[in-house]
Amino acid sequence: MKLSVVIVNYNVKYYVEQCLKSLQRSLATVDAEVFVMDNHSRDGSVEYLSSRFPWVKVVRLNHNLGFAKANNKAITMSHGEYVLLLNPDTVVSETLIPTVLSFMDAHPHVGASGVWMMDASGENAKESRRGVPTPMTSFYKLSGLCSLFPHHPRIGKYYMCAHPWDQAEQIEIVSGAFCLLRRKALEDVGLLDEDFFMYGEDIDLSYRILKAGWENWYLPCKMLHYKGESTEKSSFRYVHVFYEAMLIFYRKHYRHFNILVNIPVQTAIYVKAFHALVSMQLHKMRKSMGFVSKSVRRDPLYVVFASVSSQSVCQNIISFNGLNADLHVVSKWDEVMNIVAEMSRRHLSQPFMVFDSTLFAYHEVFDLINNHPGQCLVGWLDPEAQLIITSKDVFSSESAHK
Repeated sequence: MKLSVVIVNYNVKYYVEQCLKSLQRSLATVDAEVFVMDNHSRDGSVEYLSSRFPWVKVVRLNHNLGFAKANNKAITMSHGEYVLLLNPDTVVSETLIPTVLSFMDAHPHVGASGVWMMDASGENAKESRRGVPTPMTSFYKLSGLCSLFPHHPRIGKYYMCAHPWDQAEQIEIVSGAFCLLRRKALEDVGLLDEDFFMYGEDIDLSYRILKAGWENWYLPCKMLHYKGESTEKSSFRYVHVFYEAMLIFYRKHYRHFNILVNIPVQTAIYVKAFHALVSMQLHKMRKSMGFVSKSVRRDPLYVVFASVSSQSVCQNIISFNGLNADLHVVSKWDEVMNIVAEMSRRHLSQPFMVFDSTLFAYHEVFDLINNHPGQCLVGWLDPEAQLIITSKDVFSSESAHK
């Protein structure tokens, strides 16, 4: 078998559904198996996904084991020559996986490959390419100097912003949101370190791959990453897990450094964690006292479709949810571009541009939003599942809930 794909799910069944539908297109010519490891979700994910995707091995876990343990369980069950770790809140293009596999086949010294990730607005995701967080690189990142001088070859190394996006190149850290691994490299360096519950395990694995003499590469193949739909980022647990991962990595790989180097870096981690907790609590207090207004979508959803059946489904979803939406029937991409231009003329603040996933190629949508970054937030109309999926919400018709 050529490829084993592993997706870890926690209460985001609709995003997993969209991910699997895009994955099915990308795997059309690939001998592959797909695992969805469900980390004890409470939203009926196992039943929902099992009934809709019989070709996927949906595995129910009795506890929330975290990202590393759940991935490791799937890897030990898998048989592929390559293993792809893929986040549930991602959408891949039709050509992405075959392209990356061809590259790996042609370069046997490469242990892991990552790709060009974008967020829902078409902006390039900085975590697509990262440098090893050495003590100095970490200090530049945590102190804010990395943000002030992003293109500096040393100060901005954490996100490698000085490098062109449209060129394949050797990098140091591959993101766990899309990490294509050679099984021989995994056998050489071992699986994900289960000391990391979530966050940091991809950095640790990438670093171990490098230290074992393999190479990590970035390939300019576009994909969408909603970024963190399965994570509650306003919770104490998120702050604890996120910054604890930094400390675990640092203590594991740089404990031997001089105390004059260790103290500033570890202090910076604690300060950032404390600042995040204080900011979170202040925001909650202001919100409870009425100083923070609830967000209201003022701009409409722009829904692009081309079939009568899609139009009917979409109207049902819009009516049931009371959405403000503009529906457009288009037959060619020039018409889509006209809609984008109209949004720009009206100075709309990132309205949602929703594409019928059964009628549009994912790679065409990715190119469109990446060529017009920040102008809109991409979403998907799934007529079969009767869903509109965006980076903020999932909307369904009443019949889809039953």
